[in-house]
Amino acid sequence: MADLTVETRKYFKIFNRFMLFMWKLGLGPYINAWPEVGGQIMVLNHIGRKTGKRCQTPLNYAEVNGEIYCAAGFGSTSDWYKNIIANPQVEIWLPNGWWAGIAEEVLDAKLRLPIMHKVLIASGAAAPVFGLPIKQMSDEQIAEATANYSLVRIRRTTARTGPGGPGDLAGIWPLATLFLLWLLLTRRRCNRKR
Repeated sequence: MADLTVETRKYFKIFNRFMLFMWKLGLGPYINAWPEVGGQIMVLNHIGRKTGKRCQTPLNYAEVNGEIYCAAGFGSTSDWYKNIIANPQVEIWLPNGWWAGIAEEVLDAKLRLPIMHKVLIASGAAAPVFGLPIKQMSDEQIAEATANYSLVRIRRTTARTGPGGPGDLAGIWPLATLFLLWLLLTRRRCNRKR
């Protein structure tokens, strides 16, 4: 994305925490229900290059010929990008499944521009909001505007299941429903006693 301030990056981090929570609640497919506006969003699971801890980053993505592509709008300064360069073994949460995969930077100039174009289109309203009206830009303008972006391909290797994936907190829904029902019933009793 265009030059962003430190303050803007803080807002991205807050928004990313919210998106991650929504995925953990099992709402990933619903987040992707209107891609023209919200974009196509996945969660990238990667290992911190310094900490060795599991990190999760929501990202816009495009699927091209069965492979997943995403772009580091902050270029090589993005933490998630630095992490996958250090350890390309990743996992991705997509609306239709959870996969292990291998991440690699796309350096081929012939592939880069058409795929970058698809990733930016798949970002929904995000690209235009950050000064990239993709549908109105020429290939040369897109190439110039994204010259510092890092384009990443993720080759899916195996489907994943079990704990630690999308929907881990989906069990909250029945508990929240019971709690809200309890609140509703106790409120009616209180109103009747008056």
